[in-house]
Amino acid sequence: AHLGAISLTDGSIRHLEDIKGPALYKVTSLVHVPQSDLLIYTTDNNLIRDLVAYDLATGDSRLLQKDARIGDLALSAPDGSVYGIRHMNGLATLVRLPPPYDSWTQVHTFPYGTDIYDIDVSPDGTLLSASVGAIDGNQRLAVFKLADLAADTVAPVAGSDFGTAVPEGFVFSPDGRYLFGSSYYTGVSNVFRYELKTKQLEMVTNTDTGLFRPVPLADGKLIAFSYTGAGFTPVTVDKPKPLQDASAVKFLGAQIAAKYPVIRTWEAGSPARVDFESLVKRRDHYTPIKELELAAMYPLVEGYKDSVAGGALMRFADPMGFDSLTLTVSHSPDNDLPSDERNHVELQYQHLGWNLHASHNDADFYDLFGPTKRSRRGNAVGLGYQQALIFDKPRELDWTLDLTNYTNLERLPDAQNVAVQFDQLLTLKTGLQFSYVLNSLGAVDDEKGVRWELAAEANHVNDETIPRYRGGLDFGLPLGPAHSTVWLLNAAGVADGDRADPFANFFFGGFGNNYVDDGEVKRYRKHYAFPGFELNALGGRSFAKSTLEWNLPPLVFDRIGTPGFYLAWARPALFAGVLAIDSTDINNVPVNRTAQNAGVQIDFRFQVLHRLDMTLSAGYAAGFEDDRRVDDEVMVSLKIL
Repeated sequence: AHLGAISLTDGSIRHLEDIKGPALYKVTSLVHVPQSDLLIYTTDNNLIRDLVAYDLATGDSRLLQKDARIGDLALSAPDGSVYGIRHMNGLATLVRLPPPYDSWTQVHTFPYGTDIYDIDVSPDGTLLSASVGAIDGNQRLAVFKLADLAADTVAPVAGSDFGTAVPEGFVFSPDGRYLFGSSYYTGVSNVFRYELKTKQLEMVTNTDTGLFRPVPLADGKLIAFSYTGAGFTPVTVDKPKPLQDASAVKFLGAQIAAKYPVIRTWEAGSPARVDFESLVKRRDHYTPIKELELAAMYPLVEGYKDSVAGGALMRFADPMGFDSLTLTVSHSPDNDLPSDERNHVELQYQHLGWNLHASHNDADFYDLFGPTKRSRRGNAVGLGYQQALIFDKPRELDWTLDLTNYTNLERLPDAQNVAVQFDQLLTLKTGLQFSYVLNSLGAVDDEKGVRWELAAEANHVNDETIPRYRGGLDFGLPLGPAHSTVWLLNAAGVADGDRADPFANFFFGGFGNNYVDDGEVKRYRKHYAFPGFELNALGGRSFAKSTLEWNLPPLVFDRIGTPGFYLAWARPALFAGVLAIDSTDINNVPVNRTAQNAGVQIDFRFQVLHRLDMTLSAGYAAGFEDDRRVDDEVMVSLKIL
């Protein structure tokens, strides 16, 4: 989403500035101030709106007001001030922003239950037009004197009732004689003209697909947006004239109601009729842990190494959803397993950002569908915490912290193919993850932006503390046709300790996807993944890694499957990477290794029961070292729901 300058000559669009947090259909509220040649517009439109100014002369933008909650902007041409609607605590307030637009003053606050939107100011700066919605659902077009509103007089001087048909985008003509806007009054969004002198409302278009947001020009013509299969397209309406007749769309619901009047009595009724006081069970301080109750219980099957375990899961939660306790217990009847590895227990307790976790011979459902194994022999007890330091979508910064104690492990917690020997391992991890990623309408993947992370880890094992540090930086941009994007994924890390010590190494290799999975589809983006080599086949005390990824435009399907289960799109991606590591050879002699890979992955997105996603992925990658191919890998994975 962006501000764009559309040429009236050839229709070409010049990109001006990205819009953070666009609204769904109108994108943003926008005014042009000729005196300063500024575009003032809103961002974070679905959260707490900000006001931003874009300088057409310099191409620079600056934040005017953070979290101003002001939208529906309109310019008062005589003095260059901007009016807007501020929503707060269920109340709509008309506000005025004088230059330089970094503050606002209250003009009038409308009563609770009355909403005001789509405002405009007359060319002489004395009148304000607005669409007004009442609490009973009725809508009207109203014209106020700004002086009256400032004096708390809210009686409109002109207007027209639209019933339940919403009057949209009404604006003054350049001579101030008319208001032009659109409404679904006949069932299709047509353009209407309201004459202030005669107080007459007349329809001036009769289309079959709809016209929206008319812009009257000085020569009497209109620019409006026509709804087409390619989106909203600007069109010209030459000197619109009132129409004498226009047929209304026939609605099936209205026809049924006319034939069977009894259905008009089928209504739920007003919530005001409910005696909520009689539903109160008790009055007390709410303590989530005291309110835990059984929320779910069901049998399950898990995988442990190459064995199958059967058991049950119980989940407890408080009614408000602050706390949850999940207990999973299972047993593997496989006689090939040692007796002390046949029982599996996992406990998770979550309270807001805190997570207490413990496990004994941890098993996992997706280990049934290798090759990636999450199950581990041994015991683990830990406490984690996660907090959002920045939550300003799509800009987010999260901080994580985790302290876990392991005993009796035979494999590294994060590298299934690396054997270790120790009595006790205490691991402290912390990290920052930042993301600011933008997507266009119809996108199926991240298309533009930046992601970075910083992570630090300390492993205390065998009377030694081994620190490891890692960072990553990804950035991408659109390239070529629509929804074609290129990303450069970078990561680097360094550890202390002996090169031969597994705890002082980072390990890489493989796509990382299981045949049936619940994780990210494009697992090759992770810092530890390196398709074309076996899992954990590459390791080193320090590393630097870069992957270039090209996401091709998705292939969209509309006739494969049934309404309850259909193929929506297929997304191909190409990638190639290089990994440099400080490693050791079979004799534990230091050696620097450089590996390369190249691969392809295609993801097929299925829609299940209209709204549930399922993704089938297929990939191939080849691994290279010393200018020769040393390995390759085929990946097939189904991410369910």
